[in-house]
Amino acid sequence: MPTALPSLFVSHGSPMLAVEPGRTGPLLRSIGASLPTPKAIVIVSPHWETQTPRVGSLAKQRVIHDFGGFPQALYELGYPASGSPELAERVAGLLQEAGLHAQTDDGWGLDHGAWVPLRYLYPQADIPVLQLSLQPHQPPAYHYRIGQLLAPLAKEGILLIGSGSFTHNLRELRRNDADAALGADSAPHTMEFLQWFLTQMQGGNLEAVLGYRESAPHSVRTHPTDEHLLTLFFAMGAADDWTQSVHLDSGSTYHSLRMDAFAFGSQSSILADLPAAA
Repeated sequence: MPTALPSLFVSHGSPMLAVEPGRTGPLLRSIGASLPTPKAIVIVSPHWETQTPRVGSLAKQRVIHDFGGFPQALYELGYPASGSPELAERVAGLLQEAGLHAQTDDGWGLDHGAWVPLRYLYPQADIPVLQLSLQPHQPPAYHYRIGQLLAPLAKEGILLIGSGSFTHNLRELRRNDADAALGADSAPHTMEFLQWFLTQMQGGNLEAVLGYRESAPHSVRTHPTDEHLLTLFFAMGAADDWTQSVHLDSGSTYHSLRMDAFAFGSQSSILADLPAAA
């Protein structure tokens, strides 16, 4: 039987991560190299937004360059992974059994929130992967519940990933900062936001974490809209025990985008010895 896997939250920040690895690219590579090889991957990105859950069902993945105005090199990158229509049906079925109006969907593929981090995590693109859509109008507790519904898959060796950005305020980007793409220290307010989350997680305070928008310092400043953080709650819910976690710190990019990663669950300790573990 495949080894149970922790669930992951990874920050993909800007599409430029694909060509500017900074500290995050090596961190993601080390995560992929440290985990047992997954049987398949289910990844949620904030860039596929739907009213109700949609589960990507392509047999061969399609890479979506869902951005504009970036260097040509980005548009030449791909990720030639296979999909898994069978797993897509299973994922949709698990959500349907809980009363959700989930459907398989072959009209999407992998947007940059999925393929950019996957190029570092599993550069050989030899693991079947499917993308699950996000419902940004729903609260954190909803996304936590989606993770809970899919948590049994982790016991079968399927890796569940939420991809987003631990902080995400595009209005405060500093693209010309000399250290912008290198994982430099964050602005003080993003560090305060991170420390609040770490304190609540270490205390097992799920109610506070799910209600972060009312309680966390600088919550609206760090996330004017919170779609890039909702995938964190998916990853928490997907763990067999979210209170067992490893925080992996790769600093920030472009000043306002913190690039933290988290592993959740009883197997998260696999990653506890990585240099970025805090």
